[in-house]
Amino acid sequence: MIASTPLADRIAALLAHFDTAVLPAWTGPGWNASTALAHEALEAASGQPLPDKRYRTMACARQLYVFATMGNLPHAATLFDSLVRHFGDGAGGWIYSIDAQGAPLDATRDLYTHAFVVFACAHYYRASQDAAALETMRRTITVIEQRFADGNGLYHAALASNFGTNDSGVLQNPIMHLTEAYLAALDVAGEPWLAQRLKTLADAVHGNFVDPANGCVAELPQGTPGNRIEPGHQFEWYSLVMSAPALFADGPLAQALPRAYAFARRHGVADGTLGVCAALDGQGAMQDATERIWAQTEFARALMTKAVADNDAALLAELETWIDRFQARFLHAGGWYECLAPDGAVVRAEMPSTTPYHLLTSWQALRKLLPAG
Repeated sequence: MIASTPLADRIAALLAHFDTAVLPAWTGPGWNASTALAHEALEAASGQPLPDKRYRTMACARQLYVFATMGNLPHAATLFDSLVRHFGDGAGGWIYSIDAQGAPLDATRDLYTHAFVVFACAHYYRASQDAAALETMRRTITVIEQRFADGNGLYHAALASNFGTNDSGVLQNPIMHLTEAYLAALDVAGEPWLAQRLKTLADAVHGNFVDPANGCVAELPQGTPGNRIEPGHQFEWYSLVMSAPALFADGPLAQALPRAYAFARRHGVADGTLGVCAALDGQGAMQDATERIWAQTEFARALMTKAVADNDAALLAELETWIDRFQARFLHAGGWYECLAPDGAVVRAEMPSTTPYHLLTSWQALRKLLPAG
């Protein structure tokens, strides 16, 4: 599908805001030349860096993805070097964070972190053809498969610094980002075993996390007390799985996710603002009304994905409305607001270095609606 002129203009405005307000911040005031890392966050009003208490591997990896995808290969190369130098063990293992002086701070082996290293290295390799990025990606995948696999088709969310178990259990979110990372790795490496692993992983997610009553992917395994449904993650899973029908179309997860999308749309999106809340219970009752910017961008990506899959012009019209309301509520001339209350009050004003990843993955999806050229 091709966007109408009004929708194309709105998508172009989102892209222009990213190019002129978001991206320059992280080579300007958001860049710490002494560490060759992005500051963890900028103050929303001034755009100046907040004091750094730590630097996370995941944050560096997300910045690497952004600048590789946007074609700033010199800056991406610097970020790749910093990723390896500050956070890696040279054998595919990564610590969680370093302190403000560059010393190891948290040596936990975190699956979410390892997944983002794979994701970033895949995108950097695609952009640069740097063989070191491909080798780093492959070594990290080997560590994930050999160290994090739980023997039941899933992965431990975290391990101790020596890769020993630490009773973290399995969690939905790092496995979702591992799925995203393995899709990127498959795209650049083309290794058949990765395709098979993605299929069996999707089946394991369905068997362990999907609520049969509503089709949603819960945050914790089914039956865990205090479980919750995050609408943003339903939209994110929907976009990931529906974007790769050759891998997933025949599996039970792909069959469940349209129901998850509908549940999240019905219970998790405000009618007036189209704002996406943070969390629901399994019956759709509100658990957390906070509206985080990443959940908004995942709703937009899912709207686009569903509109194309269903050839539904009404969904594109809804996307047009969403952009108007999102721009008015979440974006400003210097960047964005990270979290809002349902009434639009700013809950979290700083701009983390991790958020451009969320913006870019969504805007790249919306870009596909624009006419060629």
